[in-house]
Amino acid sequence: MNESRKVLELTTRIGEVLLKNGGEIFRVQETMQRIAKAYGVEGFHVYVLANGIFASIEEDGRQICQQLQVGNNEEKDSDDLVVASQIRYIPLSSIHLGRVAAVNNLSREIVAKKYTMEEARKKIEEIDKIPFTNNLLQIFVSGLGSGAFCYLLGGSLIDSLASFLSGILLWCFVLYLSKKGANKIMLNILSSALVTLTGILMFRYVFGENMDKIIIGSIIPLLPGVPLTNSIRDFLNGDYLSGTIRMIDAVLVACCIALGVGVVLRVFQIMTGMPV
Repeated sequence: MNESRKVLELTTRIGEVLLKNGGEIFRVQETMQRIAKAYGVEGFHVYVLANGIFASIEEDGRQICQQLQVGNNEEKDSDDLVVASQIRYIPLSSIHLGRVAAVNNLSREIVAKKYTMEEARKKIEEIDKIPFTNNLLQIFVSGLGSGAFCYLLGGSLIDSLASFLSGILLWCFVLYLSKKGANKIMLNILSSALVTLTGILMFRYVFGENMDKIIIGSIIPLLPGVPLTNSIRDFLNGDYLSGTIRMIDAVLVACCIALGVGVVLRVFQIMTGMPV
């Protein structure tokens, strides 16, 4: 029973790291099932939502259950049912695809019998501590992506340069707000408002030929690409509830961006009387 409990704790921990860093629902379930089977557990069952994991192991007519949700940790025991619960909050916005890739590699090595449970437990903790990309690189890539998309969407080289600078300013602002603990809604509204104002001022008073292309390119780093992609993949795999949750998350971000852009454009038009 102790070995089964250890397998249960390891698989749910691995599933948690996958889920909170942007892994798809089917990937989390399949990875957990393969790991449990690799450690000799056949009666393993798991149900995954966008912010929770429910896993159980059946052994000799008894069942060990471990729940990963929002809340506290608690354990209960009875003669027929042993329940070990771990209740943790799994945010939708904490995306780190490098960790997802590392967990995928770990699961393959576990299946290949290269890790004991203790070694795998240490490895998953190391993976969970993989840092995010250096801030300077994030800032540069944000500017590069903004400038490139501006050009792809029909902007001139001058527009792309303006969008590049705006994208750099955007990500500096995003990192600042994240450090201050701003929530997702305010972060996206304020960030999109900032790059819109920057785009207008550059077009009017510095350089630029197409204001709309500058602004569109500048907001590209804010778009919810991973949540939208994962929601579609969840729908295609029949995980309609999780797909709906992630789709709502993506639509909410898109609406916040639209609100920030629209408000700034309207206010600028009212204050200056200039068409935008």
